Amino acid sequence: MRKWATELKKESFPNKPENLEIIQTHISYVFIADELVYKIKKPVNFGFLDFTTLDLRKLYCEKEVELNRRLCPDIYLGVIPISEIEGSYKLESVENIVEYAVKMKKLPIDGMMEKLIREGSLTQKHIDLIVDILVPFFKNARTGEGVNEHGSIETVSFNTEENFAQTKGYVGRAINRWRYEEIVNWTRTFLRYKKDLFESRINGGYIREGHGDLYSANICFDDLRKVYIFDCIEFNERFRCGDVASDIAFLSMDLDFHGLGEFSEYFVSSYVEKSGDRDLLKVLNFYKCYRAYVRGKIGCFTSDDPVLSEEKRKEALETACKYFDLAYLYAEGKPRVFVVFGLSGTGKSTLARALAKETLAEWIPSDIVRKSLVGIAPTEHHYEPFERGIYSREYTEKTYEKMIALAEEVLLKGRDVILDATFRDRAYRETVARKLSFADIYWIWCVADDNVVRERFMKRKESEDISDARWEIYLAQKEKFEAPDEVDPQKLIKLDTSEGTDLIGRVIERVYGVESC
Repeated sequence: MRKWATELKKESFPNKPENLEIIQTHISYVFIADELVYKIKKPVNFGFLDFTTLDLRKLYCEKEVELNRRLCPDIYLGVIPISEIEGSYKLESVENIVEYAVKMKKLPIDGMMEKLIREGSLTQKHIDLIVDILVPFFKNARTGEGVNEHGSIETVSFNTEENFAQTKGYVGRAINRWRYEEIVNWTRTFLRYKKDLFESRINGGYIREGHGDLYSANICFDDLRKVYIFDCIEFNERFRCGDVASDIAFLSMDLDFHGLGEFSEYFVSSYVEKSGDRDLLKVLNFYKCYRAYVRGKIGCFTSDDPVLSEEKRKEALETACKYFDLAYLYAEGKPRVFVVFGLSGTGKSTLARALAKETLAEWIPSDIVRKSLVGIAPTEHHYEPFERGIYSREYTEKTYEKMIALAEEVLLKGRDVILDATFRDRAYRETVARKLSFADIYWIWCVADDNVVRERFMKRKESEDISDARWEIYLAQKEKFEAPDEVDPQKLIKLDTSEGTDLIGRVIERVYGVESC
């Protein structure tokens, strides 16, 4: 934080607030002084924005007020100077100006859309308020020369390619390389074959100077009397101007992200009905993919911010992963299930963990799920006889039911899944095939020589392995194991883990048709 920003005290503010809260983002300092808010831009240059000089910061403060007054005329009060007088700082003083700030009324915290979503308080009436303000807003927003070019195939392609270039360094961390390539190829194909559609959107007057950042973090309700849509993008016209569908897609995507698919559909259908813009639906998924990808990119950038704690950076990276999962679904991607199965001691979990690291898939191991059902720690051992205690048929069935339920939940959000269990009964495998049929399922059958398995069990005694399996359990399982004859041979990968070959590489080559890195 700039030194002077830390020295803004309560007495620096003309309203002499009782409470002063400071919030820092990557581009701003926000001072909440009782019922007033002052937003100061940081002297940063990220390429797509440049606030490095006082004149530029003043210019973009003025633009922020001008543009946001379109939707919130009574919230954005104006641009005010900040002066330095004898080592102290004073807001709204013109004596020795060192900075400028946007002055706003404080919005009602309880009405923030993000808060309503978290609390489960969002209703269709809230969505109606948003639609009723957006329809006339877009109808009257600036269009024509200086705006229309932002809806052209060239500009849209530039935006998407910029995203792909800026996230290439995060491939393998926030998105696996195969999904990255699928999204890139889908996007380029859509743009290549839909040129007439983009041209018709321009000719139809649907390219407007919109908001650019239309999602729940920038929406607030005054009960059900009024809605405020604030904080539009002022610093880059290319991000603010474009197809109306791009702004609509952003909020729709955001509702999807929060698991509010029904509200997302209601929002889009209401907007289309009231605006008459039915062709919006033809580009909606394209722009939803674009918007989800942008949010993923921002999460990646945030994860590398040295100012943040390690915990916050990890959280930002996981959020990025979730947005990329959503983008993958919009790009018509089909999530994959890797069922890693076989007898205990055949190296299932070792391979599953390595596969999860390579693919960024969600690892769901039976050992952890089973123990969670009875409320014990994964590392707590229960050396039960074969099919007794927590390893009885009853608990095994409950374990598989829970694993499949968890997998379904993850898959519907776009993440790949790894199911790690013996799956020695055909019935359990058939249940997976039936309940997860909407995904692309691969069966990875792990086998190993008996002497190798015996040696592994000996080593387990000296490790902190979560498995309770033993040599005698392996032998009992072997007697009852049902070979996967029902599985499509094209989707079955049998691996002898006794071999020292690149097992993960063989899986990747079969599944993706390419070699592993």
